[in-house]
Amino acid sequence: MIAETVCSAVSAAGLGIAAVTAWRRRFLAAARIAAYALVPLGLVLTGIVEWVADTAFSPTAWAGFGLLGLSWVIFMITRAVERRRGGTRKERKAARAASRPDAVAPAASAPSLAAGSGPATRQKSAPSDDDDFSDIEAILKKHGI
Repeated sequence: MIAETVCSAVSAAGLGIAAVTAWRRRFLAAARIAAYALVPLGLVLTGIVEWVADTAFSPTAWAGFGLLGLSWVIFMITRAVERRRGGTRKERKAARAASRPDAVAPAASAPSLAAGSGPATRQKSAPSDDDDFSDIEAILKKHGI
């Protein structure tokens, strides 16, 4: 009941401001103000204000909003955990396919994890002397230096 009265008062005040604006010969602005002023009255007449007021003071509705929030938090946590596992879906699918015994894993594309081939013991090939600065020289030549 109070919400309907407040919305009606806001609409009346807005229409009064629109009338003063129209009296000052600013008709476009007056029409825009009148349109905004009619929104609260329209919400009252459609019953939305009553529904919102009933929802705002209902413990059952707040419990429902709480459950919706909890479900959203759980959903976001599961998404974060899924992303922390690493890789994209395509990479995880390829890893699952490679772990099956009937699948043939390409030996050249993926390094094996046999003894002695871990990241700490893997040896890098030493670049030749010509390759050391060829990229830098190409960039400098490109810029005329």
